Amino acid sequence: MSTNKPMPVPTEISAPFWDGLKAGRLNLQRCNSCGHWIFFPRRHCDKCWSHDVEWREVAGTGTLYTYTLTRIPTLPDFADEMPQKMAVVELDEGVRINTTLVGLDEDEIRVGMRVKPVFDKVKPDGTTLLRFTGLDKTVAPRRFDDPEAAAAPEEAAVPLRQIPVGDEAALQALVSDEFTSWSNQIVVDQALIDEFARLSGDDYWIHTDPEKARKQGPFGGTIAHGALVQVLQSRLKIPLGFEVIGFSNMVNYGSDRLRFPSPVPAGARIHARARVKRVEKVRSGTQLTLEVNIHVVGAERPSVINDLVILYM
Repeated sequence: MSTNKPMPVPTEISAPFWDGLKAGRLNLQRCNSCGHWIFFPRRHCDKCWSHDVEWREVAGTGTLYTYTLTRIPTLPDFADEMPQKMAVVELDEGVRINTTLVGLDEDEIRVGMRVKPVFDKVKPDGTTLLRFTGLDKTVAPRRFDDPEAAAAPEEAAVPLRQIPVGDEAALQALVSDEFTSWSNQIVVDQALIDEFARLSGDDYWIHTDPEKARKQGPFGGTIAHGALVQVLQSRLKIPLGFEVIGFSNMVNYGSDRLRFPSPVPAGARIHARARVKRVEKVRSGTQLTLEVNIHVVGAERPSVINDLVILYM
């Protein structure tokens, strides 16, 4: 999975900390002269100034010192994490670490609550970030073999309500202002964007040059083509709850409306929901208009609005 989110760059001094996280360990420095625990990593003790410091593994348990909920992403790439639960955790050794909380609902978070570390592998190469959750919580590790399966919880199959195409009253009853629940999630990574650029011929730098897009673009990095996000609708399994039966043929007749209100940054996860907007009889059959909204996970504003017209004949 590719992302434009800023990632840690280990230095000679901090490498043991980041290497430890990759191995599922939390390593801190301790001063052999005065016993003081040190964080962030340094060459000397920040209490007695001794250079006699060494790395030691710690349990990582502690208490929540303070936190805040951020509902507006600092970069578009963080829209899938909204609201971010930004926190400062005070470890049992006395050091304080800036971090984020995971696996906790907003109403479960309390200053002073006991927390434990979560070694969150965020990239297939093993890059790991230190996050925290409640002592009684279990946070499932990410999977990178199948990002789609990892992003969507498994749900029991629910039998679909079958509606004959000739039952006009039942079809009209589907029309609603209410949207379905969310579909599965998929990752729109840079590799997917590059492949679409190759197939479509649209290789404009805002899509294909992460470095230039980061420095010169308005979004802080590359973004997916709107057409690509629209096409990915086919991979989003929207739980409509019904299926139309009894027709001879069904065709995607086009779109009454297609809009791209907000960008999808490279590395973002998307999902979709829909509603039946209109059902009408036409000369060639029955026409159902399905409004499909595709969002970056956590974003209120959709990235694609597609009034998809389905013709049953």
